[in-house]
Amino acid sequence: MKCDIIAAGVGGQGVLSVSAIIAASALRAGLFAVQSEVHGMSQRGGAVVAHLRISDQPIHSATVGLGKADLVISMEPLESLRYLEYLAPTGTIISSIEPVKNFDGYPELETLLTEVKRIPRAILIDATKLAREAGNAKAANIIMVGAASHLLPISQEHILAFIEETFRAKSEKLVEVNLKAFESGRLQVAAAETVGVGA
Repeated sequence: MKCDIIAAGVGGQGVLSVSAIIAASALRAGLFAVQSEVHGMSQRGGAVVAHLRISDQPIHSATVGLGKADLVISMEPLESLRYLEYLAPTGTIISSIEPVKNFDGYPELETLLTEVKRIPRAILIDATKLAREAGNAKAANIIMVGAASHLLPISQEHILAFIEETFRAKSEKLVEVNLKAFESGRLQVAAAETVGVGA
């Protein structure tokens, strides 16, 4: 078993946290997990990408090869298209729809979303809206972890336990918000799958 993942977005969106939560949860589940260095600039507004490889066997390379990613998780629609060349033919893209217009000439949002929808297995989520409904817009990255959880070789119990432990050190309120965000993202993808991916 293997699962190769690209997590992408821009600085300040919690891309590294997405990768770290999934990796730590995989280790909890007794799997091997390796993250690459982050490529790009991690300051707010700069492009960020992390490679994450999970397997039930030792992993010898930390980077995902072109055309090999089972899953691209993107916090931003343009960034999801930036890493299309990594997506396997049977791979899935899960992307948040809210753009971060961090340069002049940023494409029209509808154009971007139309391009993402052309991908055979693409799921678009309004992660920021769902995070606000869960209690904190900053939990958009946890929304995306929940959305991706259907496609991970890890039981949700391992992910939930890690989220709970991580945020309990800060406050019980943050535990509640982030657990709610995870479930909201998970339910959003379950609903998308009932009507067809990319719908």
